[in-house]
Amino acid sequence: MTADELTGQQDLPRTDDLPAIPYRLGSVVRHLVEPYIRWRYELTIHHEERFPASGPVLVAPNHLGLLDGPLLGATAPRMMHQLGKVEAFHGLQGFLLHRAGQIAVDRSEYDIRAIRRAIQILRGGRVLSVYPEGTRGPGDFRQVRGGVAYLAMVTGAPILPVALLGTRRPGGDIEVYPPKGSRVDVVYGETFTVDRVSFPRRHVDVRAVADQIGDVLRAHVQAAVEATGHPLPGKPDHKDPDE
Repeated sequence: MTADELTGQQDLPRTDDLPAIPYRLGSVVRHLVEPYIRWRYELTIHHEERFPASGPVLVAPNHLGLLDGPLLGATAPRMMHQLGKVEAFHGLQGFLLHRAGQIAVDRSEYDIRAIRRAIQILRGGRVLSVYPEGTRGPGDFRQVRGGVAYLAMVTGAPILPVALLGTRRPGGDIEVYPPKGSRVDVVYGETFTVDRVSFPRRHVDVRAVADQIGDVLRAHVQAAVEATGHPLPGKPDHKDPDE
């Protein structure tokens, strides 16, 4: 196989035929939301210097509750694109989410367009946030799905572990924001990478990399709990209805 053939395979799926993803509205909105979040919650951000100042970043936060997305989107050092359920992308809300650079995902099928959009963001040197757990829950990274692994294997983007603590109260409703004055901690970890893998990428290989990533993420959230003294909330009072 020639070098050109190898490069072509590594670049699959293609993204050069996709239109540019808008994000300027998102850049504006995040600066408006951040002061409100800092006013409403007792927020501490730990190790913000670990967030890469440039280049692609695959942010991998745990997922506890409704506050996770707005919190990270507003307080991250850089503009962040996030994956969201397609059901939220309707009407005016959907228009605004699209203009803010967020990506709709149809979870009822293998959404190749959303995957290509995610890869496009990383290939463009931007920041993408994906919840490795795929659903709101205990937030301990006990189960890590293959999405983050696949995106890292395709793009080579560094993975940034994030531990969110306090975005859901112990025993709290998964559909409710924490009350005003709640303590919230955001703990960034050290970035790490996995090897790029050329096409085709076998499911068994993606699963093996996802397991390796899960080990790193679990260690990070455990270390964050120990360092901050802020425990995870445990299982939610009911299953995530978005799962």
